[in-house]
Amino acid sequence: MIGRRRFIEFAAASLFAPAAFAARAATPAWPTRPVRIVVGFGGALEAVARIIAERLSVLWGQPAVVELKAGASGNIAAESVARATDGHTVLLAGTPLAVNRYLYQSLSYDPLADFAPVSLVSVQPNVMIVPSSSPARSVAEFIAHAKANPGKVTFGSPGHGTSVHLCGELFKRATGIEITHVPYRAASNTMTDLIAGRIDTIFSTLAFALPQIAAGRARGLAVAWPKRVAAAPELPTFAETGVPGLDEVALWFGLFVPALTPADTVRRFHADTVVALADPQVRARFEQLGATPVGSTPTELAGHFRAEMDRWGPLIRDARITLND
Repeated sequence: MIGRRRFIEFAAASLFAPAAFAARAATPAWPTRPVRIVVGFGGALEAVARIIAERLSVLWGQPAVVELKAGASGNIAAESVARATDGHTVLLAGTPLAVNRYLYQSLSYDPLADFAPVSLVSVQPNVMIVPSSSPARSVAEFIAHAKANPGKVTFGSPGHGTSVHLCGELFKRATGIEITHVPYRAASNTMTDLIAGRIDTIFSTLAFALPQIAAGRARGLAVAWPKRVAAAPELPTFAETGVPGLDEVALWFGLFVPALTPADTVRRFHADTVVALADPQVRARFEQLGATPVGSTPTELAGHFRAEMDRWGPLIRDARITLND
């Protein structure tokens, strides 16, 4: 969860920027050589990494290089950063870092003990969509349709343990209906089958859903956020539709460093990140992705990370969701 309303209005980056400039002046120079920003996935995560890396490179006078280490639901990337000792390797990660300990029988790293949080970088709410051919024009109608067709209604996701999958599982629990999860290897395939009517719904990220809604190929039913979002003000929140518990479900990304990173380095990295996220051009590029830049403190990211683990861990265990090594 996003710090229980702390970031609802998302003014954090602009509010923290003056303090961040002061922190930059008060901490030792860092980095002294190129910094590797490691990501475990392509797509939105890699795009966000490249936006912030470009701005950080200017601030640092040193290259910030995005390095994709895909595989094992982000575990390869996380392990490589957890074991890094060069002082210039960082991790940009999201939900998988918080939930993989519940999805895998064992991990080669500890997501809590092996990393120091730096800043929550961005958030992007999830949204429930159905194909334009769906008989459901509201969440209530979808629930009624699912109850009238037990065992026949499906929801898709780009894989087990993704925010899209977990949002669907949370919806099932909140409504008491049974809908079958259909995992795909790629988000694009999920959307293709939704538009064709081969699956009944997706709890998609907002940026991925909006073009399909605008084109009339899909219909938005509700957004998993505490308030309506500016990009789609016509969409009600789940709370407005009478479904509780889906008020802060989002694709989020945060910056982490190895746990033994010196405190002065963490402070400097945090300050520079906040300054980068406050840049109007950076914010505009994030908004083009449907993401909202945040720029939290390390303590706030730590709280958010712990809350995500506490939220999704029990659901994953109850739903018996697992991934094989």
